[in-house]
Amino acid sequence: MADLLSYLGMAPEEARLEGQRLVLRPPRLADYDQWARLRALSRDFLQPWEPTWAADELTPAAWRQRMRGYWRDMRNDAAYPLFLMHRDSGELLGGLTLSDVRRGAAQAATLGYWIGMPHAGRGYMSEAVRLALAHAFGALALHRVEAACIPDNAPSRRLLRSCGFSQEGLARRYLKINGQWRDHLLFAITAEDFPPAA
Repeated sequence: MADLLSYLGMAPEEARLEGQRLVLRPPRLADYDQWARLRALSRDFLQPWEPTWAADELTPAAWRQRMRGYWRDMRNDAAYPLFLMHRDSGELLGGLTLSDVRRGAAQAATLGYWIGMPHAGRGYMSEAVRLALAHAFGALALHRVEAACIPDNAPSRRLLRSCGFSQEGLARRYLKINGQWRDHLLFAITAEDFPPAA
């Protein structure tokens, strides 16, 4: 299966999904300064919901390694990382990834996301998730997108429900988040459910 860039028919520097306020595009090496600043500024805001950060998490070397992984995963149709860029200013707002792509009988992927602290609560991630789902069920030809969140992460639960996800269960001690194995609520949406009814 061809990668995101082939689906879009564009060169890497031109690949983009456009929304009302956002452009979603693959990360670029040149994004390092914006990414490192936003992640550093948002560290306390993000860490309760993420795996423990490595000691070198925000270094240029770690960024280059991350980029190599991003492009390898895209070439292999394994994951599609996308940055949320403000359409007018070009400012980095956050990111999302369609990862763990399963083909064959499943045609499924897992959605993960983060938003920088200054941009939280403004509806950017809702727009981004809807754009990503339209692409997942369109060009990527997926049938199901799954997501999980810690039960006490109310904003994430609201986001998923507002974008048409249904809660399907609870996975006990599902992921190691901020140094602890945490239970997660499991959500999913299928192509038949999208777009959700207004």
